[in-house]
Amino acid sequence: MCDEKDLARWARGAVSRRTFGAGAIAAGAAACAPIEGTAGESSPAPLAERKVSFAIADGTMDGEFFHPATGKHPGVILWPDIAGIRPAKRQMARRLAKEGYAVLLANPYYRDVAGQQFADFADFAGQGGFEKVTPWRQKFTVDTIVSDTTGCVEWLLAQDAVDGTRGMGAQGYCMTGSFALVAPAAHASMMAGASFHGGGLVREGERSPHRMMRKGAHYLVAIAKNDDAKAPGDKTALREAAAAVGADAEIEVYGGDHGWCVPDSPSYDEPEAERAWARLLALYAKAL
Repeated sequence: MCDEKDLARWARGAVSRRTFGAGAIAAGAAACAPIEGTAGESSPAPLAERKVSFAIADGTMDGEFFHPATGKHPGVILWPDIAGIRPAKRQMARRLAKEGYAVLLANPYYRDVAGQQFADFADFAGQGGFEKVTPWRQKFTVDTIVSDTTGCVEWLLAQDAVDGTRGMGAQGYCMTGSFALVAPAAHASMMAGASFHGGGLVREGERSPHRMMRKGAHYLVAIAKNDDAKAPGDKTALREAAAAVGADAEIEVYGGDHGWCVPDSPSYDEPEAERAWARLLALYAKAL
């Protein structure tokens, strides 16, 4: 998981905020853009998107909702990383919606603030973002993850664009990787959880996220190589926990460093990000 030392190093990096913010987003946009059809091929289905807010147990959840403009589709909760909702995460949500999913890009910080707080990861790293979000993050517990997931699922089930007869998925990045592991334990409709360079997956106690995996659900745990170097036993603990309950879990250390999946991250690694994206789509195709 990214920490203050990582953020300080990124903030002092050789790239300027303008270069990083524009260059990384441009690269990410290219990676996340739909492939244009050739002559005779159909164009990608149009999308609908809107900002949303709705009441859940601890207050008013807000976020953005992306889905194909017509039809009903499996619901997915996309939890952003530590820098929250921003253009890079909207790119990822749109890309997933183009694959035929109804995607709620949820604000994990809704208890304290609404909407976008940072323009991009460079803005977060260079403008004291870690200090700003620390008191917000301290409110995350396994119980709040369960409650928030339940509220989001119930809202999704009420949407015309969501096929309530299909399973749902949740995916999280960095600090919200643990949200994805906990999600299937929160609601019967939640059938898949995908964690990318997630932090805090293996903790002490029976309420550790890795011990909350359940039989019948499907999991993808994509671990950053530098996170694995810091905690090499986590992958074994995750595999043992999945086996203990009979959960279907794909757990792998990838060649990218922490943050490699996110287009505006200084650690973005396009080949490894694309490999992880392909595994995410395979997970959802199987589980939903």
